[in-house]
Amino acid sequence: MGWIDSGGGPLIAVPEAVLAAWNGADDEDEEAGDYGRACAVEGYAGLIDVGGRPALVLGDEPAPTTFLPEYSLFVRRLAADSEEAARAAVGRGLEKAEWEESTDWDVPGPVVLFDSAYSAEDLDSTRSLRIELAPGRYRVESAYVEPDDDTWLVLIRLASVGQLP
Repeated sequence: MGWIDSGGGPLIAVPEAVLAAWNGADDEDEEAGDYGRACAVEGYAGLIDVGGRPALVLGDEPAPTTFLPEYSLFVRRLAADSEEAARAAVGRGLEKAEWEESTDWDVPGPVVLFDSAYSAEDLDSTRSLRIELAPGRYRVESAYVEPDDDTWLVLIRLASVGQLP
């Protein structure tokens, strides 16, 4: 998978089923729109409502981000010599991770990760990642790791905890 950047704000993973409900930044007042709600999320990850479904906001600071399905893991590259170096360090990062910020995320199926400043209508003009997730409940946990002196990552793990009620 590729890496997604933001223009300075958080990234958001919106369930594909409700993607059209995301309006992004309000042209007149960023804090009033959906983008403002995403910016209000504190910490590495949090949930906000989009079209009656929870969407996952990847907050804290802007960082190139990808999803590794083999680990069910968002990888945010704070520092690394390259994208390849960041990916190569994930295994060592997982060994050092001290998971925190646990929350449960009910997902109806695939999600789309993109810069939260953009509306769903604008996604053709920015990069996005479609992530195949099976419908269900996922525990979202995050960790800041330094697998080596040159690589700093934020890992956001999705652990399946069962079917939706």
